Amino acid sequence: MTETRKKITVAMMLLFAPATRALADSAADGVPAISGLVTGYYYAMRDQSDFGVGVASLNRDTLHVEARYNYEAMHSASIFAGWNFSAGETLTFAVTPLIGVLFGDVRGVIPGLEASVAYGDVDGYIEAEYVHDLRNRSDSYFYAWSEVGWKPAHWLRIGLVGQRSQDVNNGRDFQRGAFVQLMFGKVTLGFYGFNPDSGSRYGIFSLGAQF
Repeated sequence: MTETRKKITVAMMLLFAPATRALADSAADGVPAISGLVTGYYYAMRDQSDFGVGVASLNRDTLHVEARYNYEAMHSASIFAGWNFSAGETLTFAVTPLIGVLFGDVRGVIPGLEASVAYGDVDGYIEAEYVHDLRNRSDSYFYAWSEVGWKPAHWLRIGLVGQRSQDVNNGRDFQRGAFVQLMFGKVTLGFYGFNPDSGSRYGIFSLGAQF
């Protein structure tokens, strides 16, 4: 086993040890205190081939576990573990620090953070992480996704979005645009339009389900 594989194996064991214990405690208590979200994204591109991204997450009390594919890098998957912290009533905050590993065409270690704030019908969300490439450190990079949204109705959310990603190769370091989401119970349909003012524009269609 190479040194890189040893590092990834140890990181995965450390990540999922608390998750395994928490799920075991839940089963022992007989309390199904688990919620989750599964979302698929279809990137409709102009300057490169279309591709898909998948994200799945589980929450058990404060424990957060997440898996992604094609998210940080093409033909690569990542797994994360972290803890949820939240506070507030009228003005609410939520923060989830994460640590993850990336494997596939790209291998790395990923410290990250997900955070949100909401006041009435207005909310903000940011996801930031640093992908430390274990094969080639010079290819390490910072990833971010941010949203500012407004819900004029319980079934509709609209707003602005920005992202910095290695998956999109159009010469722009930061992608910006707008989005609209339609919510039907636990199912959410979304469309994100990026760079509408240029020839590098593209769209993302999303479908998510909570459980």
